[in-house]
Amino acid sequence: MNVLPKLSCLAIGLALSTAASAADAKLAKTADAMVDGVMAEVITARRYLHEHPELSNREVDTSAYVAAKLQALGYAVQTGVARYGVVAVLKGGKPGPVVALRADMDGLPVAEEVALPFASKVKSTYDGKDVGVMHACGHDTHMAMLLGAAEVFAKMKASLPGTVKLIFQPAEEGRPAGEEGGAELMVKEGVLTQAPVPEVIFGLHVLTEYDSGKLAFRAGGLMASTDNLNITVKGKQTHGAIPWNGIDPIVVSAQIINALQTVVSRQIDITQGAAIVTIGKIDGGVRNNIIPDEVRMKGTLRSLDPKWRLVLNDAVRRTIVKTAEASGATATVGIGDEYSYPVTYNDPALTERMRPTLTRIAGAGNIIETTPQTVAEDFSFYQQKIPGLFVFVGVKKPGASGDEYAPNHSPRFKVDEAGLPLGVRTLVGLTLDYLTDKGSK
Repeated sequence: MNVLPKLSCLAIGLALSTAASAADAKLAKTADAMVDGVMAEVITARRYLHEHPELSNREVDTSAYVAAKLQALGYAVQTGVARYGVVAVLKGGKPGPVVALRADMDGLPVAEEVALPFASKVKSTYDGKDVGVMHACGHDTHMAMLLGAAEVFAKMKASLPGTVKLIFQPAEEGRPAGEEGGAELMVKEGVLTQAPVPEVIFGLHVLTEYDSGKLAFRAGGLMASTDNLNITVKGKQTHGAIPWNGIDPIVVSAQIINALQTVVSRQIDITQGAAIVTIGKIDGGVRNNIIPDEVRMKGTLRSLDPKWRLVLNDAVRRTIVKTAEASGATATVGIGDEYSYPVTYNDPALTERMRPTLTRIAGAGNIIETTPQTVAEDFSFYQQKIPGLFVFVGVKKPGASGDEYAPNHSPRFKVDEAGLPLGVRTLVGLTLDYLTDKGSK
């Protein structure tokens, strides 16, 4: 039995593995130093984008700004994806897999109340009303951080062991009524199936719930599914002094709102999956002494379990319709007719594989194993097609109060820009470690 050739092969394999590990470590160290060098541009981009927000499916100037930056870095850029989405590709100088990274682009119909020199003063129209527009959910930082990562990749193109595919996505906050948009439309138009085809996708979101320097994530369900809820209650108009001659849709709407609160407390097994029913808008009537013909309501439904999501939606529809019928009114119900996102689900195998990367980048003491969130993200559409990992990045100044750093979607939302370098390092580190690990294997 000749063991020498086998021993030689083992020795050669070990030597190659050691050399590859050393090269990977050197690559990571080089990339980390490059992040420091791009942060001034990241902050500049973030402040410009914050000052010039655009609503969902209206990201005309934002798209042009992002595309111009990426073209200047040497990326192959495609615009007009899912209306105003931008897809950029950079092929590295060495063979390897394809990794996708995503940032969202749209602002919210929120009038900013933060005293910043670059505060948004933009006005627009939303749902037929004049509104302020603000990056009240941090999408300006997401774009800026991904642009920073893009610059790092461009600078190390020759040593990049694979391909990066950057996805700048419009309409994450929900498409306008009657339109398609967001991640669902990006997927539909082939962002994950057209060459180069990514193996995995990474994304992140800033949260003021966590201090700057912290990363939070979990394997499995991270964020809830969400379905918009539209309700139209039809009654019979009459004079307010003679209500018995009509059917009052305002009273019926109040009954519906109260009845909906029993759906979660009495019809959902909360030991199996949390659920939420929220009515956020009511519109009905034109005068104090007229009972109107109809009332319109808008709300949101959330669930952390796909099975109980279906139970919730059925129970909500039944409760609305039957409550209206009990008073002689009628109700039409739209669930998911404007937007409908699945559960944001971090692939367990990918999450565990990248855990050492996140720990290295942030430090073991700065990693938070978070509980599931009842907010939602259409990043979930990408995760339905390929393995994905979504991470929260803290942007609250350590020691500051929650009042000083209001939560996302608040007109007083702001970020500690000192938290942004970690976001850029997260995007770069996840990408490089996945590429080098696959390349070495």
